[in-house]
Amino acid sequence: MQTVSLVIFGAIILFTAVKLLKRKAIVPVAAPADFKQVLTGQVPFYNQLSPPQQQQFQQRMLQFLAQVKITGVNATVEDIDRIYIAASAIIPVFNFANWEYFNLHVVLLYPDSFDDEYKQAGGGRNILGMVGNGAMNHVMILSQQQLRQAFTNASGKENTAIHEFVHLIDKTDGDIDGIPASLLDKKYILPWLQLMHAEISRIKTNDSDINPYGITNESEFFAVAAEYFFERPDLFAEKHADLFQLMEKIFRVSKEES
Repeated sequence: MQTVSLVIFGAIILFTAVKLLKRKAIVPVAAPADFKQVLTGQVPFYNQLSPPQQQQFQQRMLQFLAQVKITGVNATVEDIDRIYIAASAIIPVFNFANWEYFNLHVVLLYPDSFDDEYKQAGGGRNILGMVGNGAMNHVMILSQQQLRQAFTNASGKENTAIHEFVHLIDKTDGDIDGIPASLLDKKYILPWLQLMHAEISRIKTNDSDINPYGITNESEFFAVAAEYFFERPDLFAEKHADLFQLMEKIFRVSKEES
C-alpha cells in the first residue's frame, strides 16, 4: 500500500510541475451521464438559479472538469462523483464570473476516511477531506463515501467537498486563516472576526448548531460555516442572521452584491 501511494504521489507531483510550467489549452469534456438530472434532483443551490444561470453553472462545471484531474485511489471514479465534485467547486464561486482554481490541479478520491499520512486502513482514520501543502500542494483529497452522502442527505448542513473548496478560496490571499481577504471588503474584516469569535465561544458552550469542528481554528470555522450557509441557507439565516449577512457579502450572493 505504501509503495503504491508513493508512486501515485510521485505522479501527482510530476503532473503538477508540468501544469505549473505550462498551462495547456483547455480540452472540452463531454457532460457526464444524467448531468442535468442530478443537478436538478440533488443540488438545491442549482435549483435556486434562473434558467440562464443554470446554463452558466453547467458550463463552469464542465470547464472545471476540463482543468482539474479527478483520480481514484483504491476507488472507482464514476460520473456521479465528477458531478458532485464539480458542483461543489462552483457553488461557492458562482458569483465570481472569472474565477478559476489556479491552486488546484488534482482531486484524489479515496473510498472513505484516511489519516494524516494518507493511510486508508488502521486506526486514527478521521479525515474526510484535505487540501494538500508542500509536496501535495495543488492537490485535494476527498472521501468518496462522504462526498456522496452530502448530496443525498437533503436535510444535512454539512458538505465536505464544499468545505475543502472554501479552504482553497481562503488560500488565495496567501494563507488559510479564515479571513477571505481576497473576497471581503476591508471594512467588513473586523466585524467578520468579531462575529466568528463570538460564535466560536457559543460552540464551546454548546449554544450553537454550527459544526463543533469550527472551534479548531478560524479557517475551519469559516469552512464549516460556509457548508451550512450553502447547504441550508434558510436555516442559517434564521439562526445566524448577522453571520448570514456577512457571508452573503463574502460570496456575493445578496442582490446588492451580485
